[in-house]
Amino acid sequence: MAAVEEERDSVTEDRPSGKAMTIGAVCKALRQEFPDISISKIRYLEDQKLLEPRRTPGGYRLYAQTDVARLRTILRMQRDEFLPLRVIRQELASGRVDGDPTVPAPSSDGGGSGSGAGPRRRPGVSVTAGGGALYSLEDVVEDTRAEPRLIAELEEYGVIKGEHRAGTKYYDETEREIIRAVTELARYGVGGRNLRAFRTSADREAALLQQILAPALRSRNVERRKEAVEALENLAAVTTHLKHLLLIRDLRKIVG
Repeated sequence: MAAVEEERDSVTEDRPSGKAMTIGAVCKALRQEFPDISISKIRYLEDQKLLEPRRTPGGYRLYAQTDVARLRTILRMQRDEFLPLRVIRQELASGRVDGDPTVPAPSSDGGGSGSGAGPRRRPGVSVTAGGGALYSLEDVVEDTRAEPRLIAELEEYGVIKGEHRAGTKYYDETEREIIRAVTELARYGVGGRNLRAFRTSADREAALLQQILAPALRSRNVERRKEAVEALENLAAVTTHLKHLLLIRDLRKIVG
């Protein structure tokens, strides 16, 4: 049945503009802007309740143009702003939808209608400590489908830490998403010990950004500290994007 469903979902029919599309047709239509899009990724977003295409009695997923616009918005927020799914849900709930398929190129002076110069602010990375939700080990296992031994291994190698409260171990939103990502990697045989390189790289990058902005971050001027935090968040997003580009470049060498 799974093979039949995969074949059925992979149908890529040419449909007039405004008509409903199968998941395969949607994947084909968006591949130019999002080369790494796949049917499985779209299904994952459905599982996360970010997309709700209608289904025919025969089981076909049918995406209306509003569904495609919503999917495009999600993919752009992931690619351009590095937003976690939790924040993407909030953005969508507030009515954000990118209808124009053309991605405007950021200008060197920051673009937009504001008069201030400087790089474009990327709101997807938050470095400030907040009073976000905490999740018990049981909650994390249920939500991410991670094996408890994998979570223990991540703690052993310093990838996550968690915190004890009243004798119970809790993890914050960021650590939960780390566990979710590593669970996906684990399918390919990647374990906690293999992630020390990621941990070391992150530590070095954090130290570099701290060195760049240390004076402003230590300032007693509240406004200056606020600007420094915003700059830090933007730099974090830029460096993340840079790493992604460098990785893609090297992977292209591998595949020839």
